[in-house]
Amino acid sequence: MAPGLVEPAQYDAFKDSDVKAPHKNKSVINYTPGRNVVESHENYEYEDLKPRFPDVKWPALTEVPYHDKGLNGDPEFRNLLSAATDVFDYNPKIGTEIHGIDLANLTDAQKDDLARLIATRGVVFFRDQKNLTIDAQRELGAYFGSLHKHATTCVPQRPGLEDVHVVYTGENSTDMRAMFTPTFLWHSDVTYEFQPPSYTSLKVVTGPPRGGGGDTLWSSQYAAYDALSPFMQKYLESLTALHSAEMQAQGSRELGRPVRRDAVTTEHPIIRTHPVTGWKSLFFNPGFVTKIVGIPKTESDAILGYLNEVIATTQELHVRFQWNKDDVAFWDNRVCNHTASYGFAPHRRHAVRVCCQAERPVFDPAGKSQEEDLAERYGLPKVNKDGSGIVNYND
Repeated sequence: MAPGLVEPAQYDAFKDSDVKAPHKNKSVINYTPGRNVVESHENYEYEDLKPRFPDVKWPALTEVPYHDKGLNGDPEFRNLLSAATDVFDYNPKIGTEIHGIDLANLTDAQKDDLARLIATRGVVFFRDQKNLTIDAQRELGAYFGSLHKHATTCVPQRPGLEDVHVVYTGENSTDMRAMFTPTFLWHSDVTYEFQPPSYTSLKVVTGPPRGGGGDTLWSSQYAAYDALSPFMQKYLESLTALHSAEMQAQGSRELGRPVRRDAVTTEHPIIRTHPVTGWKSLFFNPGFVTKIVGIPKTESDAILGYLNEVIATTQELHVRFQWNKDDVAFWDNRVCNHTASYGFAPHRRHAVRVCCQAERPVFDPAGKSQEEDLAERYGLPKVNKDGSGIVNYND
């Protein structure tokens, strides 16, 4: 246990001599600012889900059929929400939490509604999903499409789970904040693939205690598109970008880890259209996009830096989730970026992720933006994007 992270002393109830009558028989709440008890992991129940790096070689991915199950979902999500006890949005742009749902026992109609809701809201959170074992999580993921096998990251110790990505930081692991710029950590998963993932689930099986750090943040690429001026939107709609796995593969080699599938570089549109919502979104992330095709490097670098800033610093695009054990986040990797938050050492953080391959990204000029569609539906005022005016910011 690290210095300063000791279990707080236990206090008895106040005695009459300690306080005056109003506080009699009240227990003291044990609280030390910024300090949490470190959990012991002897006889750890998830040994089979700890990480390993199998030294094997996989063939290149080939195109697989994909039908988005969200297209079958009820636009009002009535099948899914019939079992819910509570549902609420984190903010208007992204993030919804649902209570009362058991992800391990959904009907097909509920799964279709879930896909449609995730496509609409970007990321949906579920608390206390004890029944969602890794086998149930894989089964649910496979309902949405062919499960993706990651070429470099760790998989569980248990054989046969090579399509599961393990997120594991042990008690003695090095905090990696110094290794990356904050904007670089924002990413969507494996966008260098020909068919990058859609519906992605992450379950935390062991994590820091409440207040111990390790939160995850998501950023809406629907909303990032809406944050751009109409002139920038139009410009980016005409362009593609290169998404490369080379840096990720090289990082694995330098650590002495195997690269199970050859690194690829794939060209994708910078703006894509979602097959379920019909909304346009930015399709960009700092971790894998290396350049914009067909324009000078100086121009490309400037635009990439600008898009980094939009994703990382526009607060209304963001949702932040504080995990508890057995919580699940289910997001649409096509329209969300996400980032880890550090500063949770010396606590263990252990999670398992399952995702499926989706369609090849496409841009449909007939699509709408999220902001346009919702404004028409609900009579919302048009957003002013003219930054040349004078304003008295007075919060």
